[in-house]
Amino acid sequence: MKISQLSPTDLVARLNGPGLHLETGPFILTIRTDLSEIADGLRILYADFPLADKDNFADFQVEVTRPRSLRRWLRPQVIIYVDGEKPSLPLPLDQTFAAFEGCLNWCIYTYAHQYFIIHAAALERAGRAVILPAPPGSGKSTLCAALVNRGWRLLTDELTLIDPESHAIIPIARPISLKNESIEVIRHFAPQTVFGPLSPNTIKGTIAHVRPPAESVAQARESCTPTWCVFPRFRADARLAAGFRPKGQAFMHIAGSSVNYTLFGARGFTVLSEIMDGLSCYEFEYRDLSEAVAWFDKLQ
Repeated sequence: MKISQLSPTDLVARLNGPGLHLETGPFILTIRTDLSEIADGLRILYADFPLADKDNFADFQVEVTRPRSLRRWLRPQVIIYVDGEKPSLPLPLDQTFAAFEGCLNWCIYTYAHQYFIIHAAALERAGRAVILPAPPGSGKSTLCAALVNRGWRLLTDELTLIDPESHAIIPIARPISLKNESIEVIRHFAPQTVFGPLSPNTIKGTIAHVRPPAESVAQARESCTPTWCVFPRFRADARLAAGFRPKGQAFMHIAGSSVNYTLFGARGFTVLSEIMDGLSCYEFEYRDLSEAVAWFDKLQ
């Protein structure tokens, strides 16, 4: 059963009562809240995600609520608990859904160390995957949303999970996070894109999330091996430029982008070295999304 098959009344009843048991890639979440912002966001952005059996073990128990204080009415805030603990300070109520998505990322990079985790987007086409590691402001998520809207399968927008034994990417396919000008860029590039609620005035500006394609969600249990690693960089005054990146440099960049490279210790070096053996690595600079997508479609 999918979230889209629940009536709005049933969705709210589950969130207010025993909890909504949601499957997102390899993780099961139990979500409890009485906030309409979460119910609306889940209905729009997670419509195609499957519900887990209520008797299944939940990796994370997530509660989203408002503080029980004057903040309930004066400059309202939202607070999130994970397994009874608060991973962050309260945030303004109008940032509720961005806070929720950020909390889910926090759960993964804090606890999911059975995977080698890279701060990167990842997409797949014809059984071959590309990893896009990049710092904030590089245009990674904008490029990811553009590729998804041109037929690439979404594996992840934010955290790439790699099985340290098979070196396969484990898909999550959660909503894509866009910020500020990128929101209107994608609205123009792909008018059919479905957006969730806006979260204004966050520390990163205005944030909105893009609903992942139903096909990507349906294939969330189908892992794939990375073939390419592309380091994207958006520049408004640049022409499209691409070239090979030396593997030594690429290795150091990915190690620095990994959430748990040092936690893996010596095994982290071995795992990443083995992953790098199968990758072709590129520098990539762009300003036009149509040109960028055309370049990716020609990857061999």
